[in-house]
Amino acid sequence: MGIHYDYKSKRGERAMLKEAKRKARLAQRRAKRLLSSESDSSVKEEVKTHDIKKTITLDDLTNPNQK
Repeated sequence: MGIHYDYKSKRGERAMLKEAKRKARLAQRRAKRLLSSESDSSVKEEVKTHDIKKTITLDDLTNPNQK
């Protein structure tokens, strides 16, 4: 009777451990997703295009100190 008694008596403990593992995995996935979305948004901000209405000059193409 010892094994069966022990199994049922620890049912709540196992359920809590399983729930804790599940929450940890979800938190890790959220953190990873948040990190990847931040890096994607920074890449999008870095891409700057030239104004279509403005004429492209040699200075625009060769100036290293340009914005």
